[in-house]
Amino acid sequence: MNQDPNSQPHSASRRDFLKASTFAAGAAALGGLSLARSAHAAGSDLVKIALIGCGGRGTGAAANALSTKANVRLVAMADAFKDSLDASLGALRKQFKDRVDVPDERKFVGLDGYQKAMESGVDLVLLCTPPGFRPMQFEAAVKAGKHVFMEKPLATDAPGIRRIRAANETAKQKKLAVAVGHHLRHERQYRDIVGRIHRGEIGELKYLRVYFDMGPLWIRPRRPNQTEMQYQVRNWYYFTWLSGDHIVEQHVHDLDVGNWMAREHPIEAQGMGGRQVRVGKDVGEIFDHHAVEFTYASGVKMFSYCRQIAGCWDSFSQHATGTQGSADIVGHGSAVMQVAGQPPKKWRRAHDGHQIEMDDLLAALAAGKTYNEVDRAADSTMTAILGRMATYSGKLVTWEAAVNSQLDLTPKKLAWDGKTLVKPGPDGCYPCAMPGVTKAW
Repeated sequence: MNQDPNSQPHSASRRDFLKASTFAAGAAALGGLSLARSAHAAGSDLVKIALIGCGGRGTGAAANALSTKANVRLVAMADAFKDSLDASLGALRKQFKDRVDVPDERKFVGLDGYQKAMESGVDLVLLCTPPGFRPMQFEAAVKAGKHVFMEKPLATDAPGIRRIRAANETAKQKKLAVAVGHHLRHERQYRDIVGRIHRGEIGELKYLRVYFDMGPLWIRPRRPNQTEMQYQVRNWYYFTWLSGDHIVEQHVHDLDVGNWMAREHPIEAQGMGGRQVRVGKDVGEIFDHHAVEFTYASGVKMFSYCRQIAGCWDSFSQHATGTQGSADIVGHGSAVMQVAGQPPKKWRRAHDGHQIEMDDLLAALAAGKTYNEVDRAADSTMTAILGRMATYSGKLVTWEAAVNSQLDLTPKKLAWDGKTLVKPGPDGCYPCAMPGVTKAW
């Protein structure tokens, strides 16, 4: 890869963007960037963007793209639900005005809206729908020759990860730029501290601890006349096929940092989890706590904790302990490294990685450079899925068994009248995994 996505962030000036576009246009003649083929053929440096998935994170990703110094314009949007699309569009128009050009004919509603958005003459797609849809939407984007920013996680099961990896090989062949929303990889304190760990400043790595402990999230009550598919997609966070459970949907950030520090993925995991307070008709099937011990081939252990229960200790942090010292990072705050015999080194958070990751992507596009973050992100998503397999089953699960799992969580027909694989019981509550009983892979 010509550009290290973890290098010092930079935003291309308009002059640099125009200069770099000449290089990109040349690359297009050799089968290079599709952005060059579509945009520069018309003599313009304009990057046309489609937002697919208009919730909070999708709206935030679009705002990050529109906040870069590159010449970008949001020209198409797609979401399963019209009210979500309209709310997102209203917020973005208010903030960015002339950088948003989404007329009615480029607003696409429904489960197939993503396909129509990709066909609307765009160069870059932002895939921010629930992660259960990520594999099929990434496949479609690559087939259509679009550059991609997609949020983490990349899938919710092993078959989905295999689809992502296969599509990404095609993306590499087509020289498409693909960024993944692991924003911590782009933040200054993370790059600096992880680099120091890799250089041996805390000695030989012994073990890692990672946390995503917080309170409960939103609940969207069932609406009259909703189909079961509509209800589950509205409440996607609470269904494993759509979110992966919170160990996959959110804790993947911390697990990604752990893999980054260890410079490898785990080879096995065992753990426990369950539902202590997350019970009732409105909270689907996912757990409210997970605790997992991951083991790496090097012998390093990573102790992983995530919880969504009110009134408990909260932490979003990652910690490394070595033979000569330790490093402790608070996800959106301060960090400290302590080495024996030396004064502690301290960091404060600088620029938000959500913005930096988009700056880096668009700078790479402007320069016509190879840019692909999928391989490591697929490992991190698979790490989280491995952890869920361990907590759902109560068994020790190897990486090999996990990545080869044939358990496909996705419904066969993705339509509003399609049948979901998970259904509520007679009391309206959804069954959840039972450790010792559930076959999780």
